[in-house]
Amino acid sequence: MKLLLDTANVADIRYFNENYPLVGVTTNPTILSREGGDIVAKLLEIRNIIGKDKQLHVQVTESTFEGMVAEAHAIVELLGENTFVKVPVSDLGLKVTKKLAEDGIGVTETAILTATQAMLAAEAGASYVAPYVSRLENIMADGIGTVADIADIFANAGYSTEILAASFKTAKQVLDTALAGAETATVAPDVMKLLAAHPTSTSSIEGFERDWNKAFGDNTLLSLIKKN
Repeated sequence: MKLLLDTANVADIRYFNENYPLVGVTTNPTILSREGGDIVAKLLEIRNIIGKDKQLHVQVTESTFEGMVAEAHAIVELLGENTFVKVPVSDLGLKVTKKLAEDGIGVTETAILTATQAMLAAEAGASYVAPYVSRLENIMADGIGTVADIADIFANAGYSTEILAASFKTAKQVLDTALAGAETATVAPDVMKLLAAHPTSTSSIEGFERDWNKAFGDNTLLSLIKKN
């Protein structure tokens, strides 16, 4: 599964981009509102950190067809290649998605809560659909099952649209989503950390260091090799 970081926090983006195998960063109006300040400068800084080859997903904020299309073009012009414009699913959103796909702009249809919404988005030409896993489970719906349904529909129809699963509260949800067939997921920094963490891994690493230091002191294997 390809992983993106769901944040606009520059410090977190620098850390995870350096240490984790990310394919990009996703934002939305809520995430950007938390950061405040000069949002255009912030987006340019994010693009600079991750580079031109990684994905950056940015959501439109205009509310009319003409405004959303114009804003999408402006976003891509500002942030360059591998920029995907997020469009919330709705009648208007599907219309905008069709137009942007015709214009050659990659669209991430967001706020997906049903498999039928995802199907319509794929038919409209979306590059990604973003089902909200935790939000579904918070309303007693089957978030993972919805992702599996979308994956089945896409496989049966031969859609090139990918699932960009979103809205996670636990690492287990990310794993279950991958097993359900999602090709991609966007994960907040706190949950991203949990994907690599395990107390037994930590104790194993501590044991390696303890045993090595007991036998060889401060010498590392590199220093011993250089002495020969």
